[in-house]
Amino acid sequence: MKRLLIAGLMMFGLLAGPTLGEGVYPDIPKATGAPHPEGNEFWRTNHMYLLKHDRDLTVHEGDRDVQASIAECVTCHAVNGPDAKPVSIASDQHFCRVCHDYAAVKIDCFQCHNSLPQELGKAALIFKEPESPTMDVLLAYLQEVSQ
Repeated sequence: MKRLLIAGLMMFGLLAGPTLGEGVYPDIPKATGAPHPEGNEFWRTNHMYLLKHDRDLTVHEGDRDVQASIAECVTCHAVNGPDAKPVSIASDQHFCRVCHDYAAVKIDCFQCHNSLPQELGKAALIFKEPESPTMDVLLAYLQEVSQ
């Protein structure tokens, strides 16, 4: 009888295991662009190093043609909400937040960068005061740079 009970529990575990384990990992939204040549696993593992490296190239050396720009990441990995518009980092559906929330890792990129795809090409600044005179100067500069 004991063996029959153990066999029954093992059978239940084998059959129910895959369904019980669903939802353990985050549901990562699919990107809309071409796949990364290095593969998804490479980018999942190394994206933070690539972003820091390209940040240094952009900020310190003025090279704005980098592989891992946040603007390009946000454009390709934008997730649409119920209104068919891309969600911001405030939404738990945002591509970055899905994994970062799961791993309990703080995202500080979007304190300065926009978490939505931009219409100004590669510009990725957030303007906290949309009606300020500084914004007009910055927008003119960004339009000039992106041409």
